[in-house]
Amino acid sequence: MTATDHPVGLLLGAEEDWPTAFEALAARLGVLTAPDGSTHTVSTERMTIEPFNLRDRPHHELVIDRLAHWYYHPREWLKKVALMDDVYLLNSPFTFQSMEKHSAYCALMRLGMNVPETVLVPYKHPVDNARWAYTSARYNRGFDLDEIAASLGYPLYMKPFDGGGWRGVSQVRDREDLHRAYDDSGEMLMHLQASVPDYEHFVRTLTIGPETMAMKFRPDEPMHDRYAVVHGFLSDEVGREVVTTSQTVNAFFRWEFNSCEMLVKDGVVYPIDYANACPDVAVTSLHYYFPWAMTALLRWSTYCVVTGRSPRPHIDTAPWFAVADDPALGHEDRLAAYQALADAHFETERYREFCATTLAHVPEMVLDWVASDDFRRMLTSTVQQTYPPQEWDRFEAHFGGLVGLWLSDQHR
Repeated sequence: MTATDHPVGLLLGAEEDWPTAFEALAARLGVLTAPDGSTHTVSTERMTIEPFNLRDRPHHELVIDRLAHWYYHPREWLKKVALMDDVYLLNSPFTFQSMEKHSAYCALMRLGMNVPETVLVPYKHPVDNARWAYTSARYNRGFDLDEIAASLGYPLYMKPFDGGGWRGVSQVRDREDLHRAYDDSGEMLMHLQASVPDYEHFVRTLTIGPETMAMKFRPDEPMHDRYAVVHGFLSDEVGREVVTTSQTVNAFFRWEFNSCEMLVKDGVVYPIDYANACPDVAVTSLHYYFPWAMTALLRWSTYCVVTGRSPRPHIDTAPWFAVADDPALGHEDRLAAYQALADAHFETERYREFCATTLAHVPEMVLDWVASDDFRRMLTSTVQQTYPPQEWDRFEAHFGGLVGLWLSDQHR
């Protein structure tokens, strides 16, 4: 019997490293035997952008999108194939608006998470709309920016409501910083958000399907040093809450490939940013954690296409709000209920069984590839595309050493 092939489309921007890794690993999967005895293969294709008839039938079963958060033409293609063709998308194009910090803040506040106090302020400069002057003169109410800042307390943060790549984020230490940052915001719509002084840990999680990796993040370091290789830096209780918060965000908004940021102080988890349509998976950022990310992305994508998982692009708030609004539940009880909802959404138990059987060879396969000359060539190429020639040797040694540490840890 001929194996059924499942084409996976890669909708890419400027990245080369992780797509090369994903393509190489998918090609090594071989013929897979599903729990029902059927056989399958997974193929990959880098997608192109071109005119499309709304009645065209796509041949991809699943698309990993890294482009449509800013490029509207492919975003509309994703909407079309989700509505008309049941193509599986890791992040729903219908909640891209919710990939803004603002909507995610609102959702997590409603769910009872410890989001720092946050205020949305009007634009500093007029938007490009002929009706602005009339509307502003008639309906915009004057406000005291200093009073808002004082109510939140210094230091605080000013950041765009839609976020993305730390664009426009300012730490505001005093009144002078406040007005400088607001003047510089121009036509960006900004939040003011209270800080969490003297926090103990800045945690960044990457969640792919039901898998989450919590990493100690150092935002003030250069990108190549931001992810610290530190194990066990969170208590068991805090670690569980960090994972649950990340998976709650994703299951709620129908995102399956997303990063979240949280601060931890005195055992309390403060979510501060958890909406990223294009989470960082570069080898020059993740280094030690890059093989895990590729393994999780490959396993989840394969699980979805081989098992025929139904696309679920539209949110259903009712089960989540029923938990949030139940007065009999304390914080720990709510977290447990949210985790149960997330596990149901991601079919976590079925997924783990699939990984243990159909994909049992994947960890060893990834290990072999990361130790191969092909991986080293990919790393060298990425370093040479990212850094100036005088720094090539330094950074190849830096990232090669961190990946080598991962390899040695796998053999313990």
